[in-house]
Formats: sequence, C-alpha cells, structure tokens
Amino acid sequence: MLDVRRVLLLVEASDRGSLTAAAEALGITPSAASQQMSRLESEVGQPLLHRLPRGVQLTDAGRALAERGHAIRRELRGAQADLESLAQLDRGTLRLGSFPTASASLLPLALTRFSRKHPAMHTTVRSALLAELLELLHTGEIELALLWDYEWNRVDDDSMEIEHLLDDPTVLVVPANSELVDEPEISLADLAGQEWIIRADNHPVAEVLRRSCRLAGFEPGISYESHDYQEAQAMVAAGLGIAIAPRLALTNRRHDVRLVNFATDVPAPTRRILLARMANRTPTPAAATMAEIVQAAAAKFADSNLHRTQLGTVRRT
Repeated sequence: MLDVRRVLLLVEASDRGSLTAAAEALGITPSAASQQMSRLESEVGQPLLHRLPRGVQLTDAGRALAERGHAIRRELRGAQADLESLAQLDRGTLRLGSFPTASASLLPLALTRFSRKHPAMHTTVRSALLAELLELLHTGEIELALLWDYEWNRVDDDSMEIEHLLDDPTVLVVPANSELVDEPEISLADLAGQEWIIRADNHPVAEVLRRSCRLAGFEPGISYESHDYQEAQAMVAAGLGIAIAPRLALTNRRHDVRLVNFATDVPAPTRRILLARMANRTPTPAAATMAEIVQAAAAKFADSNLHRTQLGTVRRT
C-alpha cells in the first residue's frame, strides 16, 4: 500500500520542479523530503525522479503516479472543504427524535431558531414512544432525542448522556364555568366524586391519574377515553368530566377550559423533560449547536411555567 503523504510529495515536486520547493510547500525539510522520496521509490520498485543539477524531472513511472496523485489531492481537498462546511453548518443533516407533547410545544421554538441561524442545514425529526426513541438513539438513527420520565420510570442508561431540561407539572383541566375554578386550592382527594376524561391505550398520563388517585384513596370514575389532548379538552369543555395533563401538552389551550394547579402540599406527579445522546459518540457540530438551542428554549418554557405558578397563588390559568 502506497503512503499517500509520499505520493502528495511527488505531486508537489511535479508541480514545482524541485524537491526543495515541494518540501517548503509541505512544511518539511529538504532532507526529509529526499528521504521520503527514496522510500516511495523503494515502495514502487523503480525510480520516479531524475535528480538534475537544478531541480528534478519525472520518469515515466513518476508521471503516471503523479497523475493519480493529482486526483488524490483534489479528492482530499474536496473532503477538507466538505468537513469545513459541515463544521460551519453550511450543509448536512441533523437527525432528531421527539415525542408528541414536545413536538407541539418546545421543539418548534428550537427548530425555528436553528433554521434561522443555519438555513442550509436539513433537519429530520422522528416522533415516537419512549422505548422506540431509546432504540433509535442506540442504533444511531437519531443523534439527539427529547425524552420524558416520571419518578417510577426514570430513564437510567449509563451509555447515554442525559440532561434534565425542565420539570413539566401535572395540572387539572376543567370547564371554564366549573365551580372548581373558584377553589383557592385543590388536592386530588377533593376530586374523588368527579368523572374523569382519561387518555386511551395505556397512555402514560392515564397511569399518572390512576397512581395519583389511588394514593389519594380512591379509584377514578372514567367517563371518556381520548386519543389526544385536544380531544380530551373538548370533552372537558362539553362537561363530560375533568382531566389531568402535563402543562406542556396544553400549550394550545381551548378558550372554554381552564387549568388549575394542584395544592403544593400534595402535588400531582411531575414529569421531567430530558435531552439525550449516546455518550460514546462525539456530537456533530450540528447536534452540539441544536443541544444549546434546545436548552435555551427549555429555559424559556421553564421560566414561563414558574411565572404562571408564582402569579397563580390563586392557582388558575
């Protein structure tokens, strides 16, 4: 196998007419250049240069190898340009993973900021359940993923770098005209006689409701099973029951429902919003930049939630 660096030395000697000039162009000494050229000739088994009193002249073998070397140099320069372009985020693809609630609230802000700063980058997003997102990270099909967990199902994987972005509290969703809106504070135990709108298909928020109600000493009465948060809000507005939901899931709240915070002394479960990547893979420049943007977007949402809570000593939004 030929040493590419020595072939490039031959190319420079061909272009510049001397080994001394080639050595200067490559930042090595003339002595080192002469030694490397001798080794290349030994590798190919025949002379490549005629040493003249002033400069060098390529042999037929030298010209043939130098011609190939010019093509190699062009490809290497092209590769360097590609890498610089990727480092400057002037090209390439960023592969993200997310889940529906984040995709409807936090992620759009991050994507908009990223695309404005780096319009030449192409971004793809895979929306999936938690287990699938973890698998996509492991297989390398995505570089970064927004994840969530609760106290009883922590994402705990030593092969991943996991950052806690923000806490997403559980809130109560009631009709706009509900008498519950006027309560100074509410605990789940106060809601034992209510009918509930629950998420269908063993959705995580359904588990949150059942766990919370059992801790409060009752089983929730279910009046409707919804398949998304907009449908749940509609059924709440229609008076079919009340519901709970993570606050981020209610970024687009209907005008005819209200959100009520639970009493702070007996809080409903809060989920964590996380950003994850594989620990054994150095993040690409695009992934590193997006991670910073997601962190800033999450801080904005966290401040917004805190502001609502601080203003919400009346516990209504």
